[in-house]
Amino acid sequence: MTARLYAPATARNREPILTVLRRHLPERGLVLEVASGSGEHILHFAQALPGLDFQPSDPDPQARASIDAWRAATALPNIKPALALDAAAAPWPISTADAVLCINMIHIAPWAAAAGLMRGAAALLRAGCMLYLYGPFRRDGAHTAPSNAAFDRSLRMQNPDWGVRDLEAVTTLAIAHGFAEPIVEAMPANNLSLIFRLRAARL
Repeated sequence: MTARLYAPATARNREPILTVLRRHLPERGLVLEVASGSGEHILHFAQALPGLDFQPSDPDPQARASIDAWRAATALPNIKPALALDAAAAPWPISTADAVLCINMIHIAPWAAAAGLMRGAAALLRAGCMLYLYGPFRRDGAHTAPSNAAFDRSLRMQNPDWGVRDLEAVTTLAIAHGFAEPIVEAMPANNLSLIFRLRAARL
């Protein structure tokens, strides 16, 4: 029996996400993924971008076991062992990175996790480095598709602290931690990619 977990959405969105990341990631350096989940995303990115080193992380022991099982099965040299990292908890167990990725997290976590993500990423990154977010977002106070509205309702029924976030609120939070306005790219299935660049000194 394997510890490897499988997330069906990953197979659908990993290639569109990789297409965006190719345009915005540096050629060399360390990429931290916050909330790596099953580990399938970081596996795909590490295979496609061998010049980068990838640091997966997750607060859930089962997820970390899955990440490390995928890492062992593939023997990719540019994936590090998974870190126990809770975005909302400071300090993070890593001191520097050249980019931070966070895919499909902030809508299935309390708002404190989004705040912690911005704070933690700003502390790790140098000016000009990227924080990348992917997922569904509301724009101008409205959902971008009926399916996103239904998804939001289901999330809030599971936990009232969860839910699809307002792009404007996320941007305001990022700017407060030293990031510039994001580049916003439309993605399949009514999702968005947000590319934030740190413009200020570490906070």
